[in-house]
Formats: sequence, C-alpha cells, structure tokens
Amino acid sequence: MTRSIRPDAVLVQAVIAGALSFAHLHDLAAAAGQSGWKAWAYPISVDLLLVAAWRRLRADGPSRLAWCWFLIALVASLGANVATAGFLDLAHPPAWLRFGVAGWPALAFLGGTLLAHSPTTAGDRVPVLPAPAAPAPAPETEPDSTPVPAPAAPLAAGEDTPALPATDPTPAPPVPAALVAHARKVADDHRARTGSAIDTDTLRARLGVPAPMADAIAAQLT
Repeated sequence: MTRSIRPDAVLVQAVIAGALSFAHLHDLAAAAGQSGWKAWAYPISVDLLLVAAWRRLRADGPSRLAWCWFLIALVASLGANVATAGFLDLAHPPAWLRFGVAGWPALAFLGGTLLAHSPTTAGDRVPVLPAPAAPAPAPETEPDSTPVPAPAAPLAAGEDTPALPATDPTPAPPVPAALVAHARKVADDHRARTGSAIDTDTLRARLGVPAPMADAIAAQLT
C-alpha cells in the first residue's frame, strides 16, 4: 500500500528558508574573498554546526556547551541574511568581515569537535528546578484507649436504691448588724400590735429582702 504524498506547509517553509539562508551565506563568503567551492562550503559549515548543536540539545537536554554553539551558528546565519540586505557594501567589504569569514573554518571545526566528543557533565547541564513534592499523608489517629466505665448492674428484686450522698446545705448569707437591729424593732412592733411573734414571710415582706436572708435574720431574732 503506497502512502500518498501530501504537501506539508512547515516542511515547505523550512526548505525555502534554508535555501535563502544558504544563498545569503554563499554571497557573503564570495564578497569576503572566498571564491569557487570555498564560497559554497561556508553555508554548509554554518548549517551543519547549527543542526549539530540542536541535536545535542534534543538528545542530552539543555547544556551550556550546546546553547553556546547553537547561538554562534545562529548569529552567523542571521548576520549573513542581514548583511546581504544592503546594510554592508559587499563590493567593498570591511576588514572585520574578511577576518570573520577567514576565521570561521577553525571556529566551526572547534565547535563541531566539542559537540561530538565532549560528554555532558552534571555541571554542564542547565539546572532544572525539581517539581514540588506531594504533601505527606496525614498520620492515622490511633483509637482512643481511655477505658469506658461499665454500666451499673441492675438492682435485684427487693433491693433498695442506694441513697445519694447528702450535699452540704447552702450557707446562710451574712446579715449586717444594722439590718438585724432594724428587724428586731419590726418584730417587736409586730408583737405589740398582734400579740404574736412575727413569721418569716411577714418579716421578709416588711424588710424587702430575699427569702434566704429573711431566714437568717429570723434565726438571729429567736
């Protein structure tokens, strides 16, 4: 079964961009004094160094060595594209351009050798921050070991219910001496009018005090 060939826009764009960059590098090398096959070798050298650095990044992960040579090859390719757009007089190229084109083979050879034979060390890699650790599960709580009191046994037939412990009586509130003296006068007046001792309810009503205090006053009048 044959696979149908479909045009890929990304692939077509890559071929066009590569051809234009290749032509610009060739024109720049020819203007700098590199004629014949040497002018065609320069764009191949730049593109191969760019691809080698990119493959090193894809294979071994981010590293300073691969990024360094990738940027050098990218600047060389981009510089040729800009230089051939009219920013430099290629009929009379400057001395620094001739110097750079002449020194490129040695620089590209060094970069290719380092990318091919230099192992990636731990210090060469670009540090990657670790992912945040998942929170530790909460420890399981142990069951409460406090002993639960056993329920009281039911009473047998004929058994009396145990009596509750007696509580202390509420202490009598303190009564001022002046109030006791006034209550004594009220009690004497009540005895003179009625002929009988005053009761606690009448004493409480006459004095306007609470019942516990009226009981305490009555206890002191007896």
